[in-house]
Amino acid sequence: MYLKKIDGPRAVTLPDGSIMTRADLPPPETRRWVASRKAAVVRAVRHGLLTETQAMERYALSSEELAEWLNAVSSHGEEALKATLVQRFREGSA
Repeated sequence: MYLKKIDGPRAVTLPDGSIMTRADLPPPETRRWVASRKAAVVRAVRHGLLTETQAMERYALSSEELAEWLNAVSSHGEEALKATLVQRFREGSA
């Protein structure tokens, strides 16, 4: 078996004991961002599987967009990534 050379770890252990690998990440061509895909990217960045720069390059995200996802999760949890709840969380923090 051949393993492609990559920068950074191939897998990380999350606080709940589960293991997250690069295979658990959304595909690089993802354009439709549902909450579960956003959450996977945030977990990968938070736990060192991807750097913020790698995530922005891989998914063509702006620094503001990624920062908004990270802030939403740190302030309100992964539930805040759902598009239907964004307005509620923004109103509550203003």
